[in-house]
Amino acid sequence: MKQFEEQLRREARRLLEEKKIDVLVGYEAGTMPLQSTPCFLTRPEEADRLIWDATCSTNPATFVHGILHRHRESQKRRKPQDRTRRVVGVAARGCAARAMVVHLQENQYTREDVVILGMPCSGVLDLHKVRKELRFQEIMEGSLDGDVVRVRTKEGGRELALRECLADSCLSCARNNPAIADIALGEIELDVDRGEEFRRVEEFSALPAGERWAYLESEMARCTRCNACRQACPMCYCKDCFAEQTRPQWFGITDAMPDTIAFHIIRTFHMAGRCVDCGACTAACPMGIDLRTFLKKLEKDCLEMYDYRSGMDMDKRPPLSDYAANDPQEFITEP
Repeated sequence: MKQFEEQLRREARRLLEEKKIDVLVGYEAGTMPLQSTPCFLTRPEEADRLIWDATCSTNPATFVHGILHRHRESQKRRKPQDRTRRVVGVAARGCAARAMVVHLQENQYTREDVVILGMPCSGVLDLHKVRKELRFQEIMEGSLDGDVVRVRTKEGGRELALRECLADSCLSCARNNPAIADIALGEIELDVDRGEEFRRVEEFSALPAGERWAYLESEMARCTRCNACRQACPMCYCKDCFAEQTRPQWFGITDAMPDTIAFHIIRTFHMAGRCVDCGACTAACPMGIDLRTFLKKLEKDCLEMYDYRSGMDMDKRPPLSDYAANDPQEFITEP
């Protein structure tokens, strides 16, 4: 991935020098082993901080939306003649680009507000898998070397196969190269079994209703209501979250089981026809809760009922914002 990293730095430097963007959202080396951190560059000389590898897991679309939203809000306090426009550049893999397609479809910003540097992706590291393989020992040092993850713990050094440590969403990725890009920096063909994409959902759906509910409760019992999943998700951009409304108050903000389940069920349904399977929520969850199975169920339903995948096509309207005269609406009569 080093060749793409150099290309990214060159393009970022050029865009900032030519003032075609005001800020570039990318990744730089983090302070913790095997973890990068988002960075926000405003000067050309900062471009050398950029990195591009499997540790770049955070979905940058979340920050693009935040920057543009805050700028738009700040302009409301200015006179019309004094208002300015902000253009955000972003290093985006396939799932980040899909998230921005959804933002654009939902009129969160315009296409002219973003410059997308389309980055090829061969998968991102799932630290939950790495820690589990290491029996949750503290990682003292870590690095990527081709297809190998090298780590050192108090018990010594270990080498792990990168493919075995990739996020589940990467192992059956439907579109690893960006669906939209202003500057495409290359493409990578993934060796994935797309037939396995919904295998876990099919297994879960085949269980009796009582077992499905028991599994939901067992997963939600670990939730501490830290809201990390919500904060990491590029689709959770509401200024006032339903979970914190008091008029009406839909449920409590405690970590009691009824409140926790209500929060997750409602948030999951808010992702219907919108989730791009970037894995940001599961990566952010400190308790390792299986959020993806529930989200993939809705994705499978949208694909089967409406032939729709989120973020794949700018010109195709999401099913929940479209109308078809021949839609039988069977969910009304056959729940």
